Amino acid sequence: MEMLIGLVGLAILVVIYLRRYLLRKEIPAPQATTFNGNLFKVGEAVLARRTTTGASSSVVVVPGFVENFLYFTEFYESPDIELIKLTCSGYHVPVNQARFQAVDWGQPPAHPSGTIAYDAAVLTRALENLVTTDTVRVHGHSRGGAVVLEAARQRPDLFEKVEVVLEAPVLPQGKPYKPMPPIARWFMPFVLVLWQQNPISDANRKTWGPLDNPRKRELIMGYPFNARRCSTLVANLKDMASWMENTGFEIYRNVKRGAIVVPAKDKVLNPAAMLASARQADNLRVIEIPDCSHFVVSDSPHSIPPLLQA
Repeated sequence: MEMLIGLVGLAILVVIYLRRYLLRKEIPAPQATTFNGNLFKVGEAVLARRTTTGASSSVVVVPGFVENFLYFTEFYESPDIELIKLTCSGYHVPVNQARFQAVDWGQPPAHPSGTIAYDAAVLTRALENLVTTDTVRVHGHSRGGAVVLEAARQRPDLFEKVEVVLEAPVLPQGKPYKPMPPIARWFMPFVLVLWQQNPISDANRKTWGPLDNPRKRELIMGYPFNARRCSTLVANLKDMASWMENTGFEIYRNVKRGAIVVPAKDKVLNPAAMLASARQADNLRVIEIPDCSHFVVSDSPHSIPPLLQA
């Protein structure tokens, strides 16, 4: 019996130390592209501004959990758009041979890395220092939607004339499609290793919706590799759950115009909870999409409103 207890104890120690190793292990970057523009480090996050001449509008994009900013680049490819892209704290920058321009506003935000509040503070730096046109949209997908709302709470003055698009967003009092208890987050490092072996599998196939779009498939294949470390993903999950539970509907008062896009067949977030929350946003239009997955830009791009003019 003592030997059995000893073996069980040893096995528990091995699991604990293996988890610690997997949390801290550097994950190789899977995707990168040639980028013509400027890169700015802000603490553990990065802002990228595409080079353009004579832009008539500015769009700042915020990707969701496990995503990178490549999710948006085709949708906002028009040369008339000054595109500013946020790489959230703790994620790889999907740029070949990235070189960063030093700026005096690049100091780390006063929030824990991996949180919505940290990335929201980075977003406010983009609006304050990089936007150069009078017509401004801020587009957040999934977790990025919460980042947009949090940024508006931190600096409501920057959002007075900004149009927001919250696409399949994490919202106040929202819920995941399937509940995730704390024990599931604890095992995330082991789940991530399995996910990396087969990013699109029978187990998660329904999550993604249609996969006939080659670019969408390519981006999804990179999801389990986009964070630099698994510890970032664990921090994201814990913080998202806390933010949804503890954030009230009054946060919507800080955004003045725009839309919340709610896909009915979302298998990442609970669409009923998303819709119920969205209806509390008096200043925003609610767009329901009956036959669409969590990934609206890929599956139903025409459902995203055209840019408003100043």
